Amino acid sequence: MSPSAPRRVTIVDVARHAQVSTTTVSKVLRNAYGASPTARAKVQQAIAELGYRPSAAARGMRGQTYTIGVVLPDIRNPFFPEILDGVTERLRDTDYHVLLGPGGCEGEQAEAEVTDAMIDRGMDGLILVAPMAPRSRLDKVAGIVPTVVIGRHGHSAVYDTVVDDDITGARLVVDHLAGLGHSRIAHIEHHETDSARLAEMPNAIRAQGYRQAMRAHGLEADIVSTSYTQQGGYDGAKQLLARTNRPTAIFAGADIVAMGVLQAVAEAGLTVPGDISVAGYDNTTFAALGPISLTSVDQAGRQIGSNAARLLLDRIADRHTPSAQIKLSPTLIARSTTAPPPQ
Repeated sequence: MSPSAPRRVTIVDVARHAQVSTTTVSKVLRNAYGASPTARAKVQQAIAELGYRPSAAARGMRGQTYTIGVVLPDIRNPFFPEILDGVTERLRDTDYHVLLGPGGCEGEQAEAEVTDAMIDRGMDGLILVAPMAPRSRLDKVAGIVPTVVIGRHGHSAVYDTVVDDDITGARLVVDHLAGLGHSRIAHIEHHETDSARLAEMPNAIRAQGYRQAMRAHGLEADIVSTSYTQQGGYDGAKQLLARTNRPTAIFAGADIVAMGVLQAVAEAGLTVPGDISVAGYDNTTFAALGPISLTSVDQAGRQIGSNAARLLLDRIADRHTPSAQIKLSPTLIARSTTAPPPQ
């Protein structure tokens, strides 16, 4: 016969071990008034010796599970760990823990399933990063559980938002490249399939900022629509490089896109920045690596995550708090992938 699984330590076991009542143990666990310092010490020692962990399901029945769900559109994009770092740092001195769910990379339905699973498991709050869901769906989710949305530029009465000023970020890239002497500056954007969502998505706002900046410099916009993935950057660059009058600079809508661009440029036997300049967006950790040294827009991912966690804690504490939007100002980090165009 196989040995039976060890029994989970309960609050009753802790009370017996500490020789106190279960009510006292409950007060210590909740950090509530009424337990003496001596009793608290006994309970904490018993918890440590027995390895007791409170049941999340039981805590949920009392109103809180002390868990925060974070739904990401794509776990392969290296920008999103920056956001997660900011969230976890803000929650470090609280009782809350983060549970992660990959969502949007498989489509809107997959994102909805992950979000619903988190709601069903009693998460105290949700942080949705660049969600694909329509506004009506986001409003519904926020009506059930406190919610903060990252990356969507629309305002809502029921959830808070944290965004980067993507118009300014795109302008910084175009100004930088035009200032170096480039006039043929192409942009690789993420193709948006939902017109109703178009005005809120960061990729669309970024492309809008690019168009505005190009007009301001008297230049003609040149946009290729693929996806915010390494493959999307590769495919977009292949299209651009196949042209007779190819661009002298490519503004990739995200660093992960820029990685694909660099691959395509190398395969074409061209050099960066000797033949073509490349700029990204997000200033991810690998952008600063010496062999890459990618010029990129820093939208302060950690600060985005930290602000989102702060707003969510406020909303959990008071569901009737007026909704807020925090918009961060990006900066350009110029590195060695951009230079004046070839003569």
